[in-house]
Amino acid sequence: MNIIVAFPKLENGKSIKNILVKNGFSVGAVCTAGAQALQYADMYEDGLVVCAGRLQDMMYTQLREYLTAGFEMLVLSSPGVWEEQAEHVVYLSMPLKVHELVSTVEMIAYTLARRKKKKRSRPRERSAEENRIIRKAKEILMERNHMTEEEAHRYMQKSSMDSGTGLAETAQMILAGSGYARD
Repeated sequence: MNIIVAFPKLENGKSIKNILVKNGFSVGAVCTAGAQALQYADMYEDGLVVCAGRLQDMMYTQLREYLTAGFEMLVLSSPGVWEEQAEHVVYLSMPLKVHELVSTVEMIAYTLARRKKKKRSRPRERSAEENRIIRKAKEILMERNHMTEEEAHRYMQKSSMDSGTGLAETAQMILAGSGYARD
């Protein structure tokens, strides 16, 4: 998990980093301003920002607005700093108990891992062009090899899996092998 720590006082940020590192987490950056945190966040597609309610240049709510949806935020501050509860933000009040911080970061890490796994398992949508190529390749297999559409599709799936290529790429190879000229 990509962790960025942002506190207006560098010593506080380093203390939080040390706690996290001692408990098995990897911290990518420690910074004092929201703009710095955003620069580091731009390097990752997801992660966690552990920050104070107020940074040198912005409030946590502004930082949250600029972060991508792939990021979660853990705000460590006195409850008076919290405005309305924001989405993708978890709050811990100061003074901080180490075990609360560690268990909260573990919970967020688990949530991010589940989200990433769910995103990965979702099949990618094919473009209209890819669908057209697959359809044309099936037609060629059906015509030349006297296959049903289902048999042609199964043949292409098996070929795709055997060669380690995508279905659209396999379809392109079938078209190329048949001498089919694309429009």
